[in-house]
Amino acid sequence: MVALTQYLTAIFLIGGSESWYQILTDKGFFLLVSSTVMITGAGYLINDYYDVKIDLVNKPNRVIVGKDLKRRWVIAGHTGLNLLAVIIGFKLSIYIGLINFSASFLLWLYSNQLKRLPFIGNFVVALLTATTLILVSEYFGDKHYLILCYAVFAGFITLIREIIKDMEDMKGDERFGCKTLPIAIGIKKTKGLIYLIAIIFLITVFFMISHISMILPITLTVVLIFLIFGVFKADTIKAYNRLSTLSKLIMLLGVISMIWI
Repeated sequence: MVALTQYLTAIFLIGGSESWYQILTDKGFFLLVSSTVMITGAGYLINDYYDVKIDLVNKPNRVIVGKDLKRRWVIAGHTGLNLLAVIIGFKLSIYIGLINFSASFLLWLYSNQLKRLPFIGNFVVALLTATTLILVSEYFGDKHYLILCYAVFAGFITLIREIIKDMEDMKGDERFGCKTLPIAIGIKKTKGLIYLIAIIFLITVFFMISHISMILPITLTVVLIFLIFGVFKADTIKAYNRLSTLSKLIMLLGVISMIWI
């Protein structure tokens, strides 16, 4: 999803569909996308490393750390991927290198501490998701505002999805002392916060992009109604999992809308 988003951003928001070949064969951009994917992969590795006990409660069938994959290899993979991504970033530019280094550090800090705190961990993941688009703008040095619009979109929907995932994982998180939003303030207030974020999300997107195209705001309104209705009715782990999947679908629809922008 990260690689697809970055390439579609470059092709449809910066180059235009007629220059897709130049973008696909741009070695520097390939390295940028690769470094972003490496950091994302390293983030998943370290997150699974720290969350083995929690995941054994929440997702026992999906745990591989300590079973199929030795813990020391997870740490080695995490360190190697991050180092390579940061080196690639500095090879491309100082600014991209600093962003890659900061993203690597924040993902480690998130897995180690921040995800166990209310809201701040959710916000960090949303910010880093938005940054994957900002990197494209920085590399090409063009279309900063339009890409910022999509970065805001990606950040908001990721924030909502991360909070939904906290409700899904509440059982295991609570057992091991995490203080995520649903644990700290309760499910009802957490849902209320999601409604508020969704409203701010919609207003922000309309304000930023409606003068460019109405496709994204109109589509977003429809799918957000389904999402909010689902959040309102959800009261089981399975229901929260479906909402998390729906959030991914909304993200994908947003990416696809770049074709018409």
